[in-house]
Amino acid sequence: MSEHDTLTPQQILRKKAQGEPIGPGEKAHSHRHIIAVLLENSIGALNRVINLFSARGFNLESVTVGETDETSVSRMTIVTTGEDRIIAQVSRQLNRLVDVLEVEDLTSEEYVERELCLLKVSYTSDNRVELLDTLKIFNGKVVDITTDTMTFELAGPTKKINAFIGMMNRYGIEEIARSGRVAMKRALLFGD
Repeated sequence: MSEHDTLTPQQILRKKAQGEPIGPGEKAHSHRHIIAVLLENSIGALNRVINLFSARGFNLESVTVGETDETSVSRMTIVTTGEDRIIAQVSRQLNRLVDVLEVEDLTSEEYVERELCLLKVSYTSDNRVELLDTLKIFNGKVVDITTDTMTFELAGPTKKINAFIGMMNRYGIEEIARSGRVAMKRALLFGD
């Protein structure tokens, strides 16, 4: 008799909802999580949070940290991929850290996200106007220019940044610097 045969319908539903495997040979479902952490500005606080993820083998896609309206408190946005159950467990452990004030997994919430990208691209007199037209479509701006390169600044959702980089590949990208995501739960939800 397999474990699947001994599970109650409620256990099966819970496992499915959390992306856990139900039967033998099934793999757990991992997906991207965006976690917002408020923590005190103290020495080692950032390391303790990051170490909690790395100790469990999580790859962090991006980590952004900055002060909030209170200079003694920072907001950290962590983007990682994993199973819901394991991420929930890590979130509970984050809440127990001395420096952590609040942990919120925004993944299942309505949220706003932005990322900043600086991108240096080669240009010629033949493609300069085309480059600037593309930049205008993406609401970016030129922040530096030389005789053969332009550096663009673009802010927006990660999908927009990725699309812009895809458009710039054919021109010869010299360098890219990305901030990583910052995210915040939406204050007003439609239908409430």
